[in-house]
Amino acid sequence: MNVDVNTSSAGSPGNEAEEKIPKRDWVRLPALSLLTMCLLVISTELIARKLYSASTTRLASCLVLDDPSTGPRGVPNCVCSEKLPESSWIEYRLNHCGHRAGTECGAKPPGAYRIVMTGSSVAMGERVQQEESFAALLPIKLSSETGHTVQLYNESIGWGFSHNTDLRFNEVLAAKPDLILWILTPMDIQRSSFSLPAKTESVHGTSGTLPQRALRFLAARCSESGTVLLLRHLLYQSSSIFTKSHLMGGDDGTGNFGGEDGTGFLRVAQGSAWNSHLQQFDRDAMDIERRSKASGIPIVVTLVPDRVQAAMISKGEWPQGYDPYKLNGELRDIVVRHGGTYLDILADFRAVPTSEQYYFPVDGHPNARGHALISELLAKELTRGAVPALKTASQLQLASGEGR
Repeated sequence: MNVDVNTSSAGSPGNEAEEKIPKRDWVRLPALSLLTMCLLVISTELIARKLYSASTTRLASCLVLDDPSTGPRGVPNCVCSEKLPESSWIEYRLNHCGHRAGTECGAKPPGAYRIVMTGSSVAMGERVQQEESFAALLPIKLSSETGHTVQLYNESIGWGFSHNTDLRFNEVLAAKPDLILWILTPMDIQRSSFSLPAKTESVHGTSGTLPQRALRFLAARCSESGTVLLLRHLLYQSSSIFTKSHLMGGDDGTGNFGGEDGTGFLRVAQGSAWNSHLQQFDRDAMDIERRSKASGIPIVVTLVPDRVQAAMISKGEWPQGYDPYKLNGELRDIVVRHGGTYLDILADFRAVPTSEQYYFPVDGHPNARGHALISELLAKELTRGAVPALKTASQLQLASGEGR
């Protein structure tokens, strides 16, 4: 009996149709992959937003931001709080003069040596609690080292860059200081002509070409992404990655993209933009120091480095064409030329390993550890003899012995 046996294998051409992927799977598989990717992206974004949450309330609600005669100033007796992605909840409590001074304004305590400090957000202590700021820590150290009571009254304010400091300088003089301490950062010079915050432009924007408006929209959306912030925060833990990003013109140290203008102070060959900023600062410093001298009050000026500058100094190396000390020397020349005293704390950062860790990686402001470090360095330089009234007890004993 003949049996018709089909000997074709599973892989034979006759069975190709059976092995083909069903048409519906050509839709299902890509859809499943896309769904998986979307779930990963959404999960990462939710986790990032949880880790780096931010409040809708801001310090700006405690500031007057529409008075061109004074620039930004504090609202008297205002209390507000904010949480930025890298910070905890921070309270800002302003006294009846509108200052975050930790005490009421008025006559200084009997027998106290009063320092009135002015400057912008770093000096105000933004991103840290008032008791963690160097404005609160410095007088404690100075009192301990000098042996007499030193009071520091803080009149610094957000956006209090050099021109706005000049506009509000009568308030500093009205506090009857024994010494004026003016804290500068590179941002104070970069925005020396700044007066009032501009109104936020719509991310859609009406100016520029369609591609330019699209890029602005995408940049705004990316800046609000928790995932992008998470990645930047992790990557910027690396000093080399952060420095390269900054110097490439990407990050200006405050989470913004400032291009060459944001890094100009680090360049050996500064561009016209930075020369213009320095000229404006020179005019402001000349007026401030003239008024200080006329009132018979000594003024001390110092530069607190930004994060990339601190990283370069700690590491002791930087790319060709850059110099983290250049701005320091330029400011010293300006301040001394107009009769003030300049304190150099940048040299002290050389002995601080990985000093960039004392700043918030993306935001760029000093963190609580950074404020403690700044207070140590300021106390060290202020008591080394630049300010006779702040000599340490041992220095006074030595001077007394030499006098005999």
